[in-house]
Order: sequence, then C-alpha cells, then structure tokens
Amino acid sequence: MKTVFKGKKISSIVGILPETISYFDDEVSNYTFPVKQTMRLKKIMGFESHRLAKKDSFASDFCIYGIRHLLEKGVIKREEIGAIIVVTLSPDYFVPQISNIVQGELDFGEDVICLDIAQGCCGFLIGLMQSFMLLDKIQGKKVVLCNVDVLSKKVSHKDRNDFPLSGDGAAVTIVENSKDFSNIYYSMYMDGKRRNALQIPAGGFRMPNNADTAELKDVGDGNLRALDHIHMNGSDVFSFVQKEVPPCIEEILNYSMVQKEDVDYFLFHQPNKFMLQKLREKIDVPKEKLPDDLVVKYGNPSGVSIPMVICDNIAEQLKEHKYQVCLSAFGSGLSWGAIIMELGLLDYCELIESNL
Repeated sequence: MKTVFKGKKISSIVGILPETISYFDDEVSNYTFPVKQTMRLKKIMGFESHRLAKKDSFASDFCIYGIRHLLEKGVIKREEIGAIIVVTLSPDYFVPQISNIVQGELDFGEDVICLDIAQGCCGFLIGLMQSFMLLDKIQGKKVVLCNVDVLSKKVSHKDRNDFPLSGDGAAVTIVENSKDFSNIYYSMYMDGKRRNALQIPAGGFRMPNNADTAELKDVGDGNLRALDHIHMNGSDVFSFVQKEVPPCIEEILNYSMVQKEDVDYFLFHQPNKFMLQKLREKIDVPKEKLPDDLVVKYGNPSGVSIPMVICDNIAEQLKEHKYQVCLSAFGSGLSWGAIIMELGLLDYCELIESNL
C-alpha cells in the first residue's frame, strides 16, 4: 500500500518510561551459558540496560499516566479530543479494550471514538495511518494516539536471546489537522507467510494458557522458554530486515521525490543495535542521522520505539525547528513500512519517567 495524507501533523509527543531499570551485567547468571560467552554479546547487540514495568503496572496505566501528564501541562484540552487510539500487543484484558478503559478513567465524553489496534513493531506507523484517516471524520478535533507495550511480562528471564532486549514503555502522540505542513508519504507492506518469525504460541483461543504451556524447556539452543513466552527468530528477522527495508526506503524516497541527502533524520524501530548498524550501512546514511542507542538504554519497546527515539534524541530541536524525516518500522506480522513527512514545531516533546 502506498498513499499520501494531506493537511496532517504531529503536534506533541510524550514518551513514558517505567522506573525499574534492569542491567545486563546483573542478569548474566540467569542463563545457562558461561558468563564470559554471554558478555561477548554485550557490545555487539547493545545489551546494556532495559526498563521493565512493575508486576502491578499494565498498558492502560501507562496510557492514563501519559495523557494525564499532557492534560496537566495544558498541552491538550479535554474538549479537543475526538478519538483515542491504542496500539499494543499487551492488552490488560481481552475485553474491555484499553481505549475504553482510558476514556472511562479520564472521564472523557461519550462522543470520543475509542479504538484498539493489535500491532507490534509497526504499531506507530499503523497508528498514524488510522489517526490520519480519522482526522478527516472528526473535523476540529484531535486524535490521541497511544503506543504501549509491557511485553517483558511475556518474556522468559532465562532466555538470553529475548530477555536482554525486552523493554516496556509507552508514548502518547497528539495528531491533528494542519495546513502548514507538507504532504505525508506513506507505505506499508505485510507478509503473513513469514508470521512465525516472531510469535507467542500460547495464550489465545487456539492454544489457551495451561500448566503445560507454562513449563520452561530448553528449546535446543540453550535457552529456556515456555510456549507462553514471546520469541523472535533472530536470524530470520535479521534477513527479513536487510532484504525488505532498504528497497522500502528507496521506494518512499522516490514516491515523495525527496532526495536521501535532504532527509534530516531517519527515525527507525529499534530491534537491536547490530541490526540497525547493518541496516544503516546498507541504506548508506550517516550515523548522526540514524539514532541507534535507544535499545542500549531502554530495551526494545516494540511499537513504542519510534516516538521514544524522537523524544530521547531530538526533543529540544523539534520544539523550535521543522525537519524532513523518514520513519520506518519492521517486525511482527511480518510487516514493514516507511513514512516521509515534516516533523517539528512541536508544542511538547519529552521523555518522562513514571512510577509504573
């Protein structure tokens, strides 16, 4: 899918971090591998630290925390909100939806549209697409886009492949109509044939959770995980990213008629540092234009990574200036996509730490 959105902009972003920090150096004894062997991965993969939600903190809590923060700061007013979109792979419940929980807890009007979308790595791009489309139907109102995941609750702490990269967090993005910003060029692709490269086998109706699905087993590579846990096939996802994303970036540049050299920032999903470095080399952009340190500090927060990268790296610049940016995400589904748009002159842009 390729399309153009006109008269839309992002006006504010707040990223929300959990307060709990877990360090890779303190986790090496979790694994069945020799410590020296495990520590070799630290620099290559970007294993440093990650943020983990508390046992009693869930996705809706992060959304409510972020929206309440923006309301208290006067960034947005209640009467301006026309829709709440929540994109997550970690819902509080099957029913009710997180967006409805947020609406009820914050006492928003009954005319506010509530919508949950189950998406992972491409969640920010999917959420923006839905936000842009809704803006055409709620004239004069704004969309509150919440990207949130607490997937560390679904990762085995004895899995050296997946646990060091898991990161929880959220972002609340305000999206609105505007005539002062250029067209937004958008592309998105999906391939369900490769869906099993990233999955949680148990927990749905097809395979409900039970004692057997919760049992930790050596899956053949020395890692211990259960069917209840999320797992990414690293080699398959790496090959997928290197094959599909560079042509996608080239396509969106051609589609938008923007030269690669004229893009100020390439703000990408953050699966791990190694994968991003190889991708950056393949698309041939300078290191200073493609931040890759989010996963080192906070872990991989799934669909939250792009807004969190924005808040962590260029928040201050975006309050005063407007930039040409390329957003790109890739992962679960499998799915991949890219956006060329103007980003800047934001009313608010911060990365904050919560007590969650």
